[in-house]
Amino acid sequence: MTPKFATRLDWQQAELLMQPALIRVIDNIRKNLERSPWRGDYEDVQRWPSHTPPEVQAQVIALQHELETAEPERSILIQQTLDHLPRPYPGYELKLTQGDREARLDIWNLCYQVCFMDYEVNHPDRPAVVIDTSLINFEDQEVDWQRLDDKAKQLVDAAFSHLPAAS
Repeated sequence: MTPKFATRLDWQQAELLMQPALIRVIDNIRKNLERSPWRGDYEDVQRWPSHTPPEVQAQVIALQHELETAEPERSILIQQTLDHLPRPYPGYELKLTQGDREARLDIWNLCYQVCFMDYEVNHPDRPAVVIDTSLINFEDQEVDWQRLDDKAKQLVDAAFSHLPAAS
């Protein structure tokens, strides 16, 4: 689920932090993979708003495919229908494999955990996120790269420590 922001300032601070967080999360994943028996592959995935029933997801996907080749009149009707249905949003995952075992890490969720205080994934009544302002040097409005890297390392290390143990 994408985060909600209480103020424009929160949005701007998140914009400042997200790209550096992604860089540090990916780098710390690389370091963990180098010393791990797991193999990792990144995948773009589609996420659905919580509580979107599978039949609605299937309907949206079918309509999106139909829209690609539909006649102009039919396209208008399809688009009007789609405008009233939930839409998937892009996700980014690390698919981990070890023999016949598989695990997945949600990269955006890890980045959100780095950037925000006490970020909980899949919390349906989650209020607006709270930016972890300790990651910003307010004197020059720059990212505190050392703190950001320390937090990203801690979160990625924790995610790898929770992977299933080798058989």
